[in-house]
Amino acid sequence: MAKKTVNDDPLAPLTLAVGQEDLLLDRAVKQVVTAARAVDADTDVRDLTSDQLQPGTLAELTSPSLFAERKVVVVRNAHDLSADTVKDVKAYLGAPAEEITLVLLHAGGAKGKGLLDAARKAGAREVACPKMTKPADRLAFVRGEFRTLGRAATPEACQTLVDAIGSDLRELASAVAQLVADVEGTIDEAIVGRYYTGRAEASSFTVADRAVEGRTAEALEALRWSLSTGVAPVLITSALAQGVRAIGKLSSARGGRPADLARELGMPPWKIDRVRQQMRGWTPDGVSVALRAVAEADAGVKGGGDDPEYALEKAVVTIARAARSRRG
Repeated sequence: MAKKTVNDDPLAPLTLAVGQEDLLLDRAVKQVVTAARAVDADTDVRDLTSDQLQPGTLAELTSPSLFAERKVVVVRNAHDLSADTVKDVKAYLGAPAEEITLVLLHAGGAKGKGLLDAARKAGAREVACPKMTKPADRLAFVRGEFRTLGRAATPEACQTLVDAIGSDLRELASAVAQLVADVEGTIDEAIVGRYYTGRAEASSFTVADRAVEGRTAEALEALRWSLSTGVAPVLITSALAQGVRAIGKLSSARGGRPADLARELGMPPWKIDRVRQQMRGWTPDGVSVALRAVAEADAGVKGGGDDPEYALEKAVVTIARAARSRRG
């Protein structure tokens, strides 16, 4: 979720939203506009792209009004502003106008860093809006969404939702809102499954779960569905690798309570329980075979083979067979 600085007054003269996550950037803007309109319902909001803010435009927008109206000026992609416009903005930062809140949306990279540094030096209220590339970040986002809406959701439900929806934060936020609106009480894995079965079947993690459980036909069906709906092959090999490694980690760990193993292996307790159920047919040799199959599939989908789909099917069959090695 977006992180804010100590200065958390949305009506501060300058808000700097830094990052590339569109949903969080839009929320940063919305928070400022909502706060301004709570004070003055007639607040004038000007939402501009970098090319719309030409030299002299900011001076016009922030010039004193006869009616002293409150105003919010939003500048998107501030890192793309021209050199002359950046000079205007820097000059404004030295003497911001009353009743006006300037919101700069900046990607946060090296481009336009001079403006970024100047805004921070001017004491801007900063909201971090980083791109969420890691599954753990998206999982934390979903948990935060449920908390914000005042509802309880089990860890399994949150994970299932992330697995089903994928990396699009807008879709994740929308799914959480829908579940909260439609379901009473605690939201669990079964509820999420009922709502998003079709999408869950297309999940790379569903492919991996069915494979490590030795359910070959279901794993292949999930794999074909995933590929037909546009899931990137590299995401599937990544999920397969995670699934097999989890089996290997837990099978070589000392026995103990899920909470103790969770700390030792870096897994949430609920996942310990799930992997324990999945590892019943596995042997150490089976884990080795499965890891080699994943490595071969990974090379195949990254250009080392002519048919990524075949490479994935072969890996899924090999993993599912390895999952039954203890049973012969």
